[in-house]
Amino acid sequence: MPTASDEEVRALAQMIHQSGSPGAIEALNRMNMQLDVRHVLPAIRVPTLVLHNTGDRWVELERGRDLADRIPGAEFVELPIEGHMTPAADMPLVLAEMERFLEAAQEADSRQEPDRVLATVLFTDIVDSTARMAKLGDSGWRELLEQHHALVRRELTRARGSEVDTAGDGFFAAFDGPARAVRCAKSIVGGVNKLGLDVRSGLHTGECELVDGKISGIAVHTGARVAAHAAPGEVLVSSTVKDLVAGSGLEFEDRGAHELKGIPGEWRLYAAV
Repeated sequence: MPTASDEEVRALAQMIHQSGSPGAIEALNRMNMQLDVRHVLPAIRVPTLVLHNTGDRWVELERGRDLADRIPGAEFVELPIEGHMTPAADMPLVLAEMERFLEAAQEADSRQEPDRVLATVLFTDIVDSTARMAKLGDSGWRELLEQHHALVRRELTRARGSEVDTAGDGFFAAFDGPARAVRCAKSIVGGVNKLGLDVRSGLHTGECELVDGKISGIAVHTGARVAAHAAPGEVLVSSTVKDLVAGSGLEFEDRGAHELKGIPGEWRLYAAV
């Protein structure tokens, strides 16, 4: 607040704590402390305006500039306003900048279809499928596989996921929200277990290329490599996914750093629990 005293700040903090349950406050604190999306900011492909008050005493001005620098083509505007929260008297300045920015964006060529999107990819694969096929025979295996496919597709529909491809006994799907993708993967693992099957699954969030309406690119390959490291019945995610779902209530166990075949660098992987 622009001219808040220490007593006013304490009163605001008390009001916030009294307005939510202990669980909600804990989730909010964890989200604020753990959330780190800097590594996915370069994947943003929409016109972006970053506004920052000159007199913001809660967030340094350089943090705002850094945010804008990490987003391709983002515009950074410093407003001559005191405080973290903009008072009503200064809102015309904010609205004027927003109006100017939106008018300029409308003048740009907005009709061109984006060729890259930010997506969470999910890969699933039945464990020991060949041995199970040999045990059941062609007819029995085909029937079980049909049940598996139907279950996976039901869960994808519930989670608003898109089936991208199906190869043999594995699924490749995409989501516009990482938390829904993780929960979907957990539901698939639990559901197919009732069929007597184990699946391994892996998730990664990143910038994907759009080719003929389907996604591809390094982020897709990364998701597939993450899945390859998953144990039977395990939902394994990259650190990117874990960071993006901070505050969602999802819990993870550290599975250490791994090299992903064909993907540069070391990757820290986590299992959803």
